[in-house]
Amino acid sequence: MIVRPKASLFDILFAVRGSIAGRVAWRCLFITVLACLVVYVGNFHFEPLSHLGTAPFGLIGIAISVFMSFRNSAAYDRWWEGRKQWGELLVQVRSLSRELSDLDDEAKKRIFVPLIAFVHALSARLRDEDEIAAARTWGIIPSAGPNVCDAILRQIGAELLALNKTGVLSDWRYTSVATRMNAISNVQAACERIKTTPLPFAYTLLIHRTVYLFCALLPFALAPQLGWGTPVIVAFISYTFFGLDAIGDDLAEPFGSADNSLPIRALVRTMERETMDFLGMGPLPDELQPVGYVLL
Repeated sequence: MIVRPKASLFDILFAVRGSIAGRVAWRCLFITVLACLVVYVGNFHFEPLSHLGTAPFGLIGIAISVFMSFRNSAAYDRWWEGRKQWGELLVQVRSLSRELSDLDDEAKKRIFVPLIAFVHALSARLRDEDEIAAARTWGIIPSAGPNVCDAILRQIGAELLALNKTGVLSDWRYTSVATRMNAISNVQAACERIKTTPLPFAYTLLIHRTVYLFCALLPFALAPQLGWGTPVIVAFISYTFFGLDAIGDDLAEPFGSADNSLPIRALVRTMERETMDFLGMGPLPDELQPVGYVLL
């Protein structure tokens, strides 16, 4: 996720780090060079599509803008839903800490150390990394089944049930804690749903193709009226469309590693630090800070 201080006018105009400009630069450059070629060739009275004028492209541009706004809105909904789920996970971990604060140190570690491992494993699962390796960083070796995260939750659930059977947790407290564990499981399921149910491919493909064709054909319509001003206008328009397209791609994959994806590692580190402090473990790892204005 891009994290920047309040932008000055200079930052707004010229900032590159933490912006989308670097990712779309080569596409904008290609369209700008194409516009220059169209103007140059047009000087020899070869002006294909010039008879169409700019009116059709204006209508098409408005249609594309509306279409892209719907797509980016759907992509942002996915991004925001992912952020809410990780916020809910943090709430449930904190609530468990309060409800089980009176347990002895060993019992706490048998519950909360695997819980830290679960958070790391869930992050790895959502980013297509090694879940088992992530859990092993905390000394937890879950079964190598199809769902490592769920195996860790079952391990924690078995420990809570054992505490209930020995009378350490009364029935009503066990019910409350089990509700928390179900909420954590629901967070995992919601995140998996977001990850495994992308925006329809045909929908995204249509946007990509339409944007490329529009930007590639636009110079032919503008060159007869604007001359060498065409490359400037085309560069600005292509930057806008390609940038919105790229941002939509990032938001549609909230658990990825793109600049605009969610800062999953930072959220994991927050839960790790707070749980370690609850357990009296130290030294605490440092909070993750943005690197180049990007928080992972």
